[in-house]
Amino acid sequence: MDTHATGDEGLALQRSAMEAAVRLYFEACNKVDRDLFAQCLSEHVVHYLAGGMSGPIEGIDPVVERWGADVRANDSHWAVDAVYADAHSRTAVCEWTAFKPRLGKVLRGAEVYRFDASGLIDEVRIYYASRRDDTVPVNELEGFPYAERGFAT
Repeated sequence: MDTHATGDEGLALQRSAMEAAVRLYFEACNKVDRDLFAQCLSEHVVHYLAGGMSGPIEGIDPVVERWGADVRANDSHWAVDAVYADAHSRTAVCEWTAFKPRLGKVLRGAEVYRFDASGLIDEVRIYYASRRDDTVPVNELEGFPYAERGFAT
């Protein structure tokens, strides 16, 4: 994966590599293929989840187990709708659609991906297109270090 930026052409290559990594991640989820996950995720990846989803998930093997269980239980599969990447911040965003035929559900959402220096995804933050939950005081990802990262709190 080309992760070095050298002028505008280098940035374009890096954005392309980031987009390819995100698309490979979805292919890995759909196929429940650890080898594919290892090509796009850091061994130490942290996948933050929405409140109530028992997150975060830490490490490739727990990610494979989590999405593999979803595929087996719900016949789940995901489609990438769009990917946006920024080489300077080593961050990408993906809009996606999840199909869960056994539940009769279609979910839409977005994820934010942070890349390490080698071009692997080391963090995933999931956001669902859904109503806010007015029964809780704060709607946020479970376990995400908002204050430590400089987010408004």
